[in-house]
Order: sequence, then structure tokens, then C-alpha cells
Amino acid sequence: MEKIVEQGLLYDFYGELLTDHQKKIYEDAIFEDMSLGEIAGEYGISRQGVHDLIKRCDNTLQGYEDKLHLVQKFMTIKLKMSEIDALTEDERLSRRELAENIRRITGQVLEEL
Repeated sequence: MEKIVEQGLLYDFYGELLTDHQKKIYEDAIFEDMSLGEIAGEYGISRQGVHDLIKRCDNTLQGYEDKLHLVQKFMTIKLKMSEIDALTEDERLSRRELAENIRRITGQVLEEL
């Protein structure tokens, strides 16, 4: 997964667990694409301090994911829902085959939870 997409997903799932100060700086760096110098000037801290804080936030968010696996589960469910969507478009499948396939996929989703 592309780094910026991964950071965005991790933040979406776990960002509320960061402090307000961490959230502001992380959002400025990741979502507003501000430079370290711009952020440092805005918050009155050093560029190194901004860099360290962003790195620490990345590690914290990844640590939550390593323990809880919410992003991984979300991505798996999203993939399975795409499979179900594709099945509903397959006109070669009988109603019974469609139902069986959907039950199989939903069973896999439930196993992930």
C-alpha cells in the first residue's frame, strides 16, 4: 500500500488516540502537505522536533494497528464486498450459485472479525 494512503488509513482509524498537539502537526504534515519548516514556524518548535513528532506518531499509529488489526480487517472486508458486487453482475450464475457464493464470502468475513 502506498505510504501516504497507509498513513491516512491509520490516522482515520486511530488518530483520535493521539493528543491534540500531535493531531494538529500530523494533519499539517500528512494532509496539508506542509513542510517541516512551515510547521516548525507555526508551532514555534524546531524542524527536528517536527520530524521526531511525525515519526513518533507514525510509530504509535502503526503500533495500534499491529495490536488491533482494524485497517487490515477493513481492507479484507472491502475486498470481500467487491467480490460480492462482482458476483451480482455475473449473469452466468444461477440464483442458487449466487446465494452460495455470497454465503461463502460472508462466512469468510465473519471469520476475519
